[in-house]
Amino acid sequence: MNDFSADEVDTIVLVHGLWVNPRSWEGWKHHYEARGYRVLTPAWPGLDREVEELRRDPAGIAGVGLREVVDRYQGIIAALNRPPIIMGHSFGGAVVQILLDRGLGSVGVAIDSAAVKGVLPLPLSTLKSTWPVLGNPANKNKAVSLTPEQFHYAVTNTLTESESAARYERYAVPGSARVLFQGAFANFTPRAATRVDFRNRRAPLLFIAGQVDHIVPPKVNKANWRLCRKSAAVTDYKEFPGRSHFIIGQDGWQEVADYALNWAEEHVPARA
Repeated sequence: MNDFSADEVDTIVLVHGLWVNPRSWEGWKHHYEARGYRVLTPAWPGLDREVEELRRDPAGIAGVGLREVVDRYQGIIAALNRPPIIMGHSFGGAVVQILLDRGLGSVGVAIDSAAVKGVLPLPLSTLKSTWPVLGNPANKNKAVSLTPEQFHYAVTNTLTESESAARYERYAVPGSARVLFQGAFANFTPRAATRVDFRNRRAPLLFIAGQVDHIVPPKVNKANWRLCRKSAAVTDYKEFPGRSHFIIGQDGWQEVADYALNWAEEHVPARA
C-alpha cells in the first residue's frame, strides 16, 4: 500500500506526438479533470498554436529536435511542487521514457510509443507510414505534413475514409521531420537523442500498444518494454485489441484512458 492517496499526486502531464498538437488530448484532458486532476497538455516548441493556424503557417516547427522537446517538458515538470504522472503518445511516449531516465515524474505511461535507441524491430507498416518523410533526405530540417491518405494509413487505419478525413481536419498538423529522422537513425547514432539508460529508471512505467497500429505495431512496443525491464522499477505492458495509432481518439478511448490512470494510481511510489 502507498503511504499517501493518489489524489495527492494531483497533476498529470500529457505529451503529444508528431503530426498533432495538444488538441489531440482534448478528450483525455476533460476526462481526467473530471476525476479531480490538474491536467497539463504543453505543446512542443513551435506547436503552441491552433491546428488551423499551424497548417496555414508552420513557421517555428521546422528544425525542432527531440532534445528541445524533452527540455521543454523537463522545465515544466521541474517547476511543479511534486512529481506528476507523465503520459505520452507516439513520440510523446519516447519523451516520457527520456524524462523518467532523467529522474522526472512519479509514474510514466507510454502509449503506442516511438522506439528509443536500442529497439530493433522495423516492421514494413512502420516503413510505409514514415516513408513520405524519411524517403527524402532533404526533408530533414523541414516541417512536413502527411496527406489525408497517408494519415489514414498511418494513424486512423480502423476508420472509414470519411471518418479519417474528419479526424485529419480536426487534428493533423505539419511535423518536424528532424524528430522523425532522429528516431529512425538512433541505432546508428552514438549520442542519439532517444538514448536512455534502461537500468537507470526508478519510476514505474506502463507500455500500452494498439493491436492494429501501423506506425508502432505491438512488436515494437514489446521490444521496447523488454529492454526497459532491465530496470528494477515496475515495467508493465498492455495491448488493446482493434486499436490503431489513433488509440487516444478512437471510439472507446475512455477505456484506454481509465486503464492508464488506474494503473498509474496503483503504482504511485510511496512518499518518504
